[in-house]
Amino acid sequence: MLKATGISKSHHTPQGPLTLFTELNFTLNPAESVALMGESGSGKSTLLHILAGLEPADAGNILLHEHNLTSLNDRQRAHIRRDYFGVIFQQLNLIPSLSVYDNLVFQARLAQRLEHHWLDHLIAELGLQQLLSRYPSQLSGGQQQRVAIGRALAAKTPYILADEPTGSLDEINAEQVMSLLLALVKETGTSLFMVTHSQALAQRLDRSLTLRQGQLV
Repeated sequence: MLKATGISKSHHTPQGPLTLFTELNFTLNPAESVALMGESGSGKSTLLHILAGLEPADAGNILLHEHNLTSLNDRQRAHIRRDYFGVIFQQLNLIPSLSVYDNLVFQARLAQRLEHHWLDHLIAELGLQQLLSRYPSQLSGGQQQRVAIGRALAAKTPYILADEPTGSLDEINAEQVMSLLLALVKETGTSLFMVTHSQALAQRLDRSLTLRQGQLV
């Protein structure tokens, strides 16, 4: 179980501190899928980064099994992130100098959980068989998105955190990519926390939350 309690966050601006949210409480249960919605600038991506240990909160705790992420240093959080979280970034963050195959196995190798049978299954389901030797710059946006999903799932982490995983895709590609993501998450029993602006996509998950005026509703 991933549990956030009393999470607050502000950003510093030239005009002074800008409060994004205060005293947020949130739980992501095993094998549950949750959509997070809200207006641009409401802090959705920031909350996802805090949950993943990529950005510190100003106050509160992130509890993950026996760990409290807010009490760990950067190196310890990196180890927790490697072992527990597959992250699909809004900008994808594929490594440009690595082939599709090496991008796919990057986290799984670091976590020492590379299962070739599962990797082969992912590659087939995501339609990447003919693209493994290419580099990210040689792929379309939809293909890059599939690689990012595959990388996040390859290590079989218990949690997938996805930031607008279909935001840059047209409607047809977005539907295909989302269907693949949900099917693979269900197959592995992974928990999914997804930031999205699409009500239609949010309705496909178990439940949805909206970040509005600094609170979850």
